[in-house]
Amino acid sequence: MHSIGIIGATGLVGSEILKLLCKRNFPMVELRLYSTETTIKKQGFVYDEVRGNLPLELFVYDEAIKHTIVFVAVNNEFSSEWCKKLSDAGVIVIDNSSQFRYDVDVPLVIPEINMQKARGCKLISNPNCTTAIVLMALHPIHKQYKLKRVIISTYQAASGAGAAGLDELKTGMKHIVNGEPVTNHAFVHPLPYNVIPHIDAFTENSYTKEEMKVVWEIKKIIDDCDVKISCTAVRVPVLRSHSASVTIETEREINASDVRELLSRCSGVDVVDNPANNLYPMPLTATNKYNVEVGRIRENYVFGKFGLDLFVSGDQILRGAALNAVIIAEQIVR
Repeated sequence: MHSIGIIGATGLVGSEILKLLCKRNFPMVELRLYSTETTIKKQGFVYDEVRGNLPLELFVYDEAIKHTIVFVAVNNEFSSEWCKKLSDAGVIVIDNSSQFRYDVDVPLVIPEINMQKARGCKLISNPNCTTAIVLMALHPIHKQYKLKRVIISTYQAASGAGAAGLDELKTGMKHIVNGEPVTNHAFVHPLPYNVIPHIDAFTENSYTKEEMKVVWEIKKIIDDCDVKISCTAVRVPVLRSHSASVTIETEREINASDVRELLSRCSGVDVVDNPANNLYPMPLTATNKYNVEVGRIRENYVFGKFGLDLFVSGDQILRGAALNAVIIAEQIVR
C-alpha cells in the first residue's frame, strides 16, 4: 500500500486524478490533498464518495517527501521549484505541467506507448493533452506504416484553459442568450459563437507554443525526429473534450479498412466510423470516456495509397491528463 499526494487537488485535472484513484481502487494507505491558502480558507475539504470529507492542506516539503507517489497538477512555476527536489528525495513525481517535457533526462510518457521509459525513474512528465489524445491513434499507425508527414488541426475545448476558461464560456453563452455583452479574460477574444486560432503565445516561427508542444512531444514520445509535423491549434466553444483533424502521409502503402481493423485492436481506442449511420467521433460522445474515439478514416486525395485522413476526439481532462497519470502510477506499483 502506498502514500499518495495530489498537489493541485481542487483543479480540473487534480480533482479528476482524485476521482480516478478512488474509483479504480488504487492501493493507498494514505491520501493527502494539497491546495492554495485561498482555496483552503474558502473550501477546506473535498468530498469523496468513498472516503468522505478529505481535508485540504498547504504543501509542505517535509511532509510531501513521505509520499510514495506525488501527482503534480499545478503550474510550471511550482514544478520548476519542487518536482526535482521531491524526486531527488526518493518520491515518484508524475508532473502534469510542461516544465520537464523537453528535458532529455525526464521521460515523457503515454503508458500504452512508451511505459518502459518510466521504469526506474523518479520524475515522469505527462504530455500535453492534445498530444496524448492524437497519439493514441497515430502511434499504432506509425508502428505499422511509418509516418512520414503529419498535419494536425485541433478543436480544443474551453476547459483546456482550466476552470477559468470553462466558466467564461458558460457565462458568455448565458450573456448572449440574454442579449447582454460578452467579456473575455481567459481567452484573447470572446469564445461563444466563435473559434479562436490562437492558443498560448506565438513564437518566432509564427506557430504558437501549443502547436509546437504537439510537434515536439510527438517526436519525443515516438522517438523519431524524422517525422515532419505541422499543427494549427484552435479553441472552440465546446465545454470538454478536444478533437483533431489529422492528415498523414506514410512510407508504406496504407488503406482505411486495414487501419480500422488495426485501431479496433488497440487498448485505449474506440473506432467510431460509420458515416452512413451518422457515427463518428465527437466531444459529446468522447466526454467522460477512458478511450479516445477515432473515425472518418479515409484515403487522402493528395497522398493516395500513402495517406489517410482521420478525426479524433478525446476527453482532455480525463484521457489526455488525469487518466494518463493514474495509469502510469498503476503500472509503476504493479
